Amino acid sequence: MSTTMCQVMGFIVSALGFAGCIAATGMDMWSTQDLYDNPVTAVFQYQGLWRSCVTQSSGLTECRPYFTILGLPAMFQAVRALMIVGIVLAAFGLLVALFSLKCLRIGNMEDSAKANMTLTAGIMCIVAGLCAICGVSVFANMLVTNFWMSTANMYQTGMMQTLQTRYTFGSALFVGWVAGGLALIGGIMMCIACRGLAPEETHYKAVSYKSAGYKSGVGYETKKTPVIETNTIKSDDGRRSYPSKYDYV
Repeated sequence: MSTTMCQVMGFIVSALGFAGCIAATGMDMWSTQDLYDNPVTAVFQYQGLWRSCVTQSSGLTECRPYFTILGLPAMFQAVRALMIVGIVLAAFGLLVALFSLKCLRIGNMEDSAKANMTLTAGIMCIVAGLCAICGVSVFANMLVTNFWMSTANMYQTGMMQTLQTRYTFGSALFVGWVAGGLALIGGIMMCIACRGLAPEETHYKAVSYKSAGYKSGVGYETKKTPVIETNTIKSDDGRRSYPSKYDYV
């Protein structure tokens, strides 16, 4: 029962992580404008992986997608690739885990096959979670680097020289971190459940039996007796000799 519960809980947690990765990838608030020491508050800017948006004080929001791929920074494209790879791996892992659930019976699938499928699904979910965490962390590192570089350019010689737009962490980063952690935990739980699904190997000594017939009051019955090899008398030519009726005369 504990093995089944661990497997099902791992599947549910991985599914939540998969949904969170999709939500984080599609969100626009990966980076939001830092309003600290910014006198211009009539316009609020935020950016995502696929488009950048501007919200005015009147409530009007305008989004503009990125019309180029080669013009984007290499690290930005790497974050896109990591998130997409994580989503694809999690999708295949959940599909494999669905057919390997112990509470579902599909044909004559053995427990050993389900154990291998559960292990495969767990590994795929772990890799998917690591991809999501790495992608979000790389983007966060980019934001931190750009933030301090913009701050250094703004405060030169101890006074403000230029006004630049700085960006800080958006809500999508926290969603991505949580989703990657859930996928990682779910994959680990499925790998742990794999050990309980695998059949235990039994070691025993095989004994062969032969049928020996005897007569009883009811009829002719057979009885299985173990085969015991005894020393037999062999003739001069090496063949086994059997007693005959003349040997008892």
